[in-house]
Amino acid sequence: MGGTLTDVIWILVVVIVLAALAAAALAARRFLLERGGGTVECGLRRPGGRWHLGVASYQRDELHWYRALGVLLRPSTSLPRRSLQVVSRREPEPPEEHVLGPSRVIVELGADPPSHVELAMSEQALTGFLAWLEASPPGSHLQDIT
Repeated sequence: MGGTLTDVIWILVVVIVLAALAAAALAARRFLLERGGGTVECGLRRPGGRWHLGVASYQRDELHWYRALGVLLRPSTSLPRRSLQVVSRREPEPPEEHVLGPSRVIVELGADPPSHVELAMSEQALTGFLAWLEASPPGSHLQDIT
């Protein structure tokens, strides 16, 4: 009886240690993603798909999006700034608000080649996103001139 109880305690300790290590790994990943600055919490949904929570990072010419619970430091999705256009803006529906959290705004983006994606973020993050979308560094699109 005493041996079984000891085994259960050890298994419980191992589970707790593994959970703590996983939480530390996620926190370290989030720290590494945010250290470059220009990151916001952002949900992403492709047409016909479901919402995924994550972090968007503003790069020079691309918006990089990372899953919240991913392990890779490589973006799950990259959206080129030059081809993005805001198609519409709306408030989340009640089921979406349950997934995304309160005070989110959803924007539908169109891109070249034709593809759509929706982003959900706070009003303040949307203001920053729209400013980033409209502004680009001087000379960043010189390669497009023929």
